[in-house]
Amino acid sequence: MRPIHYLTASAVAIALSACASAPQAPAWPKADLASAAASVNVDPAANIFLAEWTGPYGGVPAFDKMDLNALKPGIEAGMAMNLAEVDAIANNPAPATFENTILALEDSGRALGDLFTYYGILSSNMSTPEFRAIQQEMAPKLAEFNSKITQNEKLFTRVRAVHDSAALKKMRPDQQRLVNLVYDGFARNGATLEGDAKDRYAAINQRLAELHTKFANNVLHDEESYVTYLSKGELGGLPESLVAAAAAAAEERGRKGKYAITNTRSSMDPFLTYSTNRNLREKVWRTYYNRGDNGDEWDNNALIAEILQLRDERVGLLGYDNYAAWRLEDRMAKTPERAMDLMTGVWRASVARVKEEVADMQAVADTEGANITIEPWDYRFYAEKVRKAKYDLNSEEVKQYLELGKLRDAMFFVAGELFNFNFTPVAEGDVPVYQEDVKVWEVTDKTTGAHIGLWYLDPFARPGKRSGAWANSYRTHETFNGNKTVLVSNNSNFVKGAPGEPVLISWDDANTYFHEFGHALHSLASNVAYPTLNGGVRDYTEFQSQLLERWLPTDEVINRFLIHYKTGEPMPKDLVDKIKAAANFNQGFETTEYLASALIDMKFHTVDPTGIDPDAFEREELEKLGMPKELPMRHRSPHFGHIFSGEGYSAGYYGYMWADVLTADAAEAFAEAPGGFYDKKVAKKLVDYLFAPRNAMDPAEAYRKFRGRDAKVEALMRDRGFPVTEEN
Repeated sequence: MRPIHYLTASAVAIALSACASAPQAPAWPKADLASAAASVNVDPAANIFLAEWTGPYGGVPAFDKMDLNALKPGIEAGMAMNLAEVDAIANNPAPATFENTILALEDSGRALGDLFTYYGILSSNMSTPEFRAIQQEMAPKLAEFNSKITQNEKLFTRVRAVHDSAALKKMRPDQQRLVNLVYDGFARNGATLEGDAKDRYAAINQRLAELHTKFANNVLHDEESYVTYLSKGELGGLPESLVAAAAAAAEERGRKGKYAITNTRSSMDPFLTYSTNRNLREKVWRTYYNRGDNGDEWDNNALIAEILQLRDERVGLLGYDNYAAWRLEDRMAKTPERAMDLMTGVWRASVARVKEEVADMQAVADTEGANITIEPWDYRFYAEKVRKAKYDLNSEEVKQYLELGKLRDAMFFVAGELFNFNFTPVAEGDVPVYQEDVKVWEVTDKTTGAHIGLWYLDPFARPGKRSGAWANSYRTHETFNGNKTVLVSNNSNFVKGAPGEPVLISWDDANTYFHEFGHALHSLASNVAYPTLNGGVRDYTEFQSQLLERWLPTDEVINRFLIHYKTGEPMPKDLVDKIKAAANFNQGFETTEYLASALIDMKFHTVDPTGIDPDAFEREELEKLGMPKELPMRHRSPHFGHIFSGEGYSAGYYGYMWADVLTADAAEAFAEAPGGFYDKKVAKKLVDYLFAPRNAMDPAEAYRKFRGRDAKVEALMRDRGFPVTEEN
């Protein structure tokens, strides 16, 4: 089942899925969906958000026909339809079986799931004040709807009957895993509660839905509202590409003749790297890191305090000591203590490296007579100077070989070599898109030509689009009711250049581009039978995407695709050698800023949150950790959307580090193979065990099948250039 990620708790995953068609010969009573929708005066066929997907490739979303006026009625009808399906399953007089209960649930919620494909686009890619008003109104209603499913006693009784039956042991391994995942989805989300506790659990979920939505919209408000406009005389040090992009961004905002540094990482990061105006660097830095923390009506601190209190109360109803203990129970880490042990072991080495990096930067500043002490807004600027001095490596020179289109071709090449995928552009107009910059490719098998799915790309930043980079699945693979092909997207926030100008990006951004494409490949490679098994274990699902980053610096990619955007000449060997020599440069900064966020996330969710002041807590806990004053957390708490705009990463941001242990260890498997990173035998094991099974196999078992053993943390330390000690 493909879970719908619009709600605040993982409970939603147990009953909703979103693929195109119903089974041809159902082994269970079917609900009258038309009547259910009619009960709220909606015709599903006439509502664009509920209408069946039509057109080529097994049907595609009608992104070009979205109408906000139809959204709220569509949600209300979708909920009514799904509840009718659930009631039909729960009230089935026949004894509960795998087919009439578990598979019936797998087949439920498809219309609502399709609606939330559109909803995700409206929320993340093209948000408006009108949409946000609907979102805020519907969030608690959706949480209430979800509770009606997870707390349906008759339904849970049937699920438990299948889970506890002797028949379970006779099922295929993937079917057993499906039953266990569905059962746990109920049991871990309040299905076992009774009376007042059950009512309170549902009420908490409704309030959290409101708070998470408000938090996300507050951050988006600050990203849209706080823009730094520069005059021509304030562009000192900025590369031509950034100046052109800033001019275009200003003109788009009605400020022609000015230069806009938008309040997103993709704009902030290069400005801090190159601007020679220290006062402006400080202003841009503070604007970015104060998102959600400006003491106004969009300030998120009070929301954080209430979110933490409610999460703690909710898991207390289930008998857990703290939120993190509940969250990690079904993750690879299993306990907060294991996650903390990993992070603190790496933390010591990363902080020590930061001290070395700051000393190098301070020496450069002193030599130049800058008469400053390195501050957070200086870190990127002087790190770039150190990079040039130590490695003779100029980031702006590297960017000349990192053109967005060529990098996309490089990703397609890697997908062809490892997965046997071929990407062919879909003619404009053949598949509907929601914005003119969005392009679509058909993915097929290189050998057989068989259709696998579609890949959508939305690469550029714009007002109404949340910052960052992410992947979405519009339709996941299943063979449960025919072979459903995949619809998947990658979304970035690269700064669009002037018309006709190439988009050149940094090495770090190129890594992120490959990373998110890894998520897309994980969806495209799926061979699971049931929609739910397309889900994942959070501290494992980042592994596949992090691993794909390792193909960017391979010789095959560098020599064929990293070519100068003007001359067409390949990247010279001496520049390649400098990049590889500097692979671990600034690793102290990168690791420490990430770990600070991951550690604070875990600390927020393991303490008693009564009366907590989030700003003070963040500051005091970082001081206890020995956080270097020269850099901030990657995501300060008031804009830490990973953990406070929903619950996908809450008490789970450590997962990137957990996954990176697997990544470093798996990368060594390729490095040791005769064919290196393109070794066919290792690549086949990669696809067979680490990508195709999705969540149909326990992650630890899957990794052992790939590697022949568990991953070793020493690989991570070697990979980052940190010393390997007994404390790691």
